[in-house]
Amino acid sequence: MTALDAVRARQSWSKVDDTAPSHEELLTLVAAAGRVADHSSLRPWRLIELRGSDREVLGAAISKAQGDTSPSTKPLRAPLLIAVVASYRKSDKVPRWEQEAVASGVAHMLSLLLDDAGWGVLWRTGHYTRAKAIAKAHGLGKNEELLGWLYVGGKPAGKKPGRRKAVDARKHVSRMPKPKPKKK
Repeated sequence: MTALDAVRARQSWSKVDDTAPSHEELLTLVAAAGRVADHSSLRPWRLIELRGSDREVLGAAISKAQGDTSPSTKPLRAPLLIAVVASYRKSDKVPRWEQEAVASGVAHMLSLLLDDAGWGVLWRTGHYTRAKAIAKAHGLGKNEELLGWLYVGGKPAGKKPGRRKAVDARKHVSRMPKPKPKKK
């Protein structure tokens, strides 16, 4: 399968089974995902692996962030969650937005690699990703922000991935506008 084939085949899997890649398998994919374009090679990202009871801790933090009394069960929907963290570095050349783009690029590349390796993946976000309770649960530093979680598990037999419409590239690609003639 080519890279183009893999990207075209990628789908979000909102329901996965209870199998997940091992820590070692994950490290191999993260090493590859980390090859995204990264101005000045700042590596302004990190990933946090949540398995087992880590997901319950996250569920309690989500509930606290939302003001709920019972723990959220959302983190229990997949056996592996990968928290995507933008870890901003001081730089005179690379602005904050560009560093966040790198962290997002790593997450997206990792989701493609996981999908290509046969795992079901869904990138979840939510308003509570920026909540203090969530930051504390993840041990985020003052120069870090959570961008969301990759929910990862096995693709259930006989199940279909989420729906995804084809992209009409013509609607999203244009040419640079021609300069207007100067008035004399």
